Amino acid sequence: MPVSFSAVLEARMLLRQYLPVTRLVAAPSLSQRSGAKVFLKLETDLPTGSFKPRGALYALSVNLSRRKISQVIASSTGNHGAAVAYAAKMLGVSARIFLPRNPNPVKRARIADLGAEIVEDDGADLAEAFQRASAYATREDVYFLNDATDPDLPAGPGTIACEILEQQPDAEVIYVPMGDTALIRGVAAAAKHLSPSIRILGVQAARAPSYYLSWKDGHAISTATCNTIADGLATRTPEEDNVREIQQLVDDVHLVSEEQMLNAIRHLIFEERIVAEPAGAATAAALLQSGQRNETIVALVTGSNISPEVLEDAVRNRLS
Repeated sequence: MPVSFSAVLEARMLLRQYLPVTRLVAAPSLSQRSGAKVFLKLETDLPTGSFKPRGALYALSVNLSRRKISQVIASSTGNHGAAVAYAAKMLGVSARIFLPRNPNPVKRARIADLGAEIVEDDGADLAEAFQRASAYATREDVYFLNDATDPDLPAGPGTIACEILEQQPDAEVIYVPMGDTALIRGVAAAAKHLSPSIRILGVQAARAPSYYLSWKDGHAISTATCNTIADGLATRTPEEDNVREIQQLVDDVHLVSEEQMLNAIRHLIFEERIVAEPAGAATAAALLQSGQRNETIVALVTGSNISPEVLEDAVRNRLS
């Protein structure tokens, strides 16, 4: 079911106890390049360096009020896992996180530092880690907090839209990275409730285009691989329900290449003094490719947990 605005308001009340309001900052270099008035919503301000604790805290809190939970688990490429570990620590529950083979070391370290148990799968991507987590979730009192399908979670990221429209009421377009779609479904539902004329533009990695293809075609289209540096966008098996929602809520979707994301990381570091991982820089990558536009745009910078190798690749051209 689409995210209800009442749930978003409930999430705002809860999250005030744990999370700051993230900054909305002007982006002069992107404004000059695009001709638009561009602002960046810095979800990197949150405790785990990404937007993910919004959904994890809200979903875990709601479910703890409904039943006994002795352990919360998640399958993740990193940021969601860290968010679940953080939520578990804040709410007094143990956590177990299933990761694919060779995860982002920065994200893995965050999960470990938060005290969660880590299980690394032999599979190369999130789909196989998900299967392992699903099998484990049959145990008593275990809550599988799956951000792609959890019905409560999107209300958490929906609070981002409330903050944006308080900070910049004139916003006409919101650029949102699109991975498993929980983020864009929450943001779009809340934003369109508050400002029905606002446009939502999704951004997905060209090498992980499953939801882009599904949004265009109207039903779930899986891809054989999702081999992208943007691990936060690496989804290859869309959910039919999510496809239906983004078709209703999302006005357009852009694909960005690996090189365009690296260029955006480099641009954000040197021109705006902002560190973003590939998924977090995807919206800036899309803006850097766009034509001249006379409108007010907010682009979400959703995460800063960039691996050393990707950071080195991004800055090498500037420094060579």
